[in-house]
Amino acid sequence: MRVISGKYKGKVLNGFDIDGTRPTMDRVKESMFASIQTYVKNSKVLDLFAGSGSLGIEALSMGASECIFVDKQPKVIDVLKENLNGITGASIVKSDYKDALNSFKNKGLSFDLILLDPPYKYNLINDCLEKIYEYDLLSLNGIIVCEYETEEILTDKFELIKEKKYGTKYVRLYRRVK
Repeated sequence: MRVISGKYKGKVLNGFDIDGTRPTMDRVKESMFASIQTYVKNSKVLDLFAGSGSLGIEALSMGASECIFVDKQPKVIDVLKENLNGITGASIVKSDYKDALNSFKNKGLSFDLILLDPPYKYNLINDCLEKIYEYDLLSLNGIIVCEYETEEILTDKFELIKEKKYGTKYVRLYRRVK
């Protein structure tokens, strides 16, 4: 696993073999970031369910101004810290996603780019989208990137702007309903 573009291009990332994680394949990540490249520069990013940090690190490499990485697993946090060595603009929150989102609401934070790649078997995207909307965590022109396998995403709060299938995985991009 590696950073595919930008100022950290080629940086090798650890964590592809951590139990409970499923890294985004390079070809999927490359296509995903090609779709959102105009949203990344100078953006404030939230990498929820960060795992190895591959997606958030890619955003920082492409010019995002900052990225908050959220995960609750201690082993994952250790790997994430290793992967973030030498990378600027990153901070880590060791927390359950619900507590993290509530904390961001209480701090009045909002994000330009939210990366949602939760463990597939728990079907968490709908709950995340509801909380992001309820807590007003997406900036006015921000987007949400969802990676999932079988979950049926039902939201009237966000508008689907793009969907792409990669084998058994899907990537959807959402923005606020205007």
